[in-house]
Amino acid sequence: MKNVYIYLLAFASCLPVAYAQNKKVIYHELPVYGKLFDTPSKYHRVDTLKYNDLPVRVKHLFTNSAGLFVAFRSNSASIHAKWCVTDAKASSNLTSIAQKGLDVYIKNADGEWQYAGSKGTAKTCDEGVLVDNLDQTSKEFLVYLPLYDETKSLEIGIEEGANFLALSNPFQRNIAVYGSSIVQGASAGRPGMAYTAILSRRTGLNFINLGVSGSAKMEQEVAHMLAAGKPDVFILDCVPNSLPEIVSERTHYFVQHLRANHPNTPIIMIPSVVRELSYFNQVWNKRNADQNAQFKKEYETLLAKGIKHLYYLDSNTLLGTDHEGTTDGTHPNDLGFMRMADQIQPFVIKVMQKHNLL
Repeated sequence: MKNVYIYLLAFASCLPVAYAQNKKVIYHELPVYGKLFDTPSKYHRVDTLKYNDLPVRVKHLFTNSAGLFVAFRSNSASIHAKWCVTDAKASSNLTSIAQKGLDVYIKNADGEWQYAGSKGTAKTCDEGVLVDNLDQTSKEFLVYLPLYDETKSLEIGIEEGANFLALSNPFQRNIAVYGSSIVQGASAGRPGMAYTAILSRRTGLNFINLGVSGSAKMEQEVAHMLAAGKPDVFILDCVPNSLPEIVSERTHYFVQHLRANHPNTPIIMIPSVVRELSYFNQVWNKRNADQNAQFKKEYETLLAKGIKHLYYLDSNTLLGTDHEGTTDGTHPNDLGFMRMADQIQPFVIKVMQKHNLL
């Protein structure tokens, strides 16, 4: 009799979970935010047909959904997703969550975006629970899309009977951040830990991820594409991909073209992080130092030529000073991205306040 009682108790304890798992899930498509432009392909960051003269690799990378997100409100006890990406191979310095997965934040009682759950995948199409066992008060959600793959489709699911409301973009203004793999988000543990995403949640400002891994080389075609947008601020964090001679040859045109098309928009220049491997690898040490020295020199020359509203974040400690801020000697881990955000945030806020943008 005792064994029967224990069995019934165990069975009863499983009933609520089983019931929740068996509830019908209703799926919804949502508007996608985090873009500088409207795009005919919903999950692309740039219209690569319109800007067809961009370098081939750059065009491909702008189909990656880095920095894109959806926002909604629901009182569902669980949040589900089904989504498809490409069959691109897994990267050696990215988690499956960061490369192909989804990342969820919930606005807490203090009005701050708090991490709630995530799901990685090795499949081209997957579905499952993102967060569950929630209390059934109405909550605001952010779901970040994959950093390093092209999202083909995304639907968010809630339990049948729960309410659901697509939200407008919770972030204000537009800050266009053009840069390298570091801007795109390598090697964040999950999509929401790219520094652009961290800054958006912290400030309520829309930091737009225009990172192109290994390909941020200040080509004229990229300058033309960026100048076609209407951001409130430009941030150029593109030095890691540009040899010192490229910095010398291309910075002037790039900045002057943006200034010609946006006479009063602040342009912030950020030097390369000091790669951890450069402290011992002397080839990287010289390249890193020469890149940043040349970028600073170009900034000073542009100022001398009368370029207005140009700013330089002069730091060689973006990753901190304890040498623990990277995954592979170059790309920040989550600690490194938090440290970058800690330095970039007050600098950008000060510039925006100076221009009455806040």
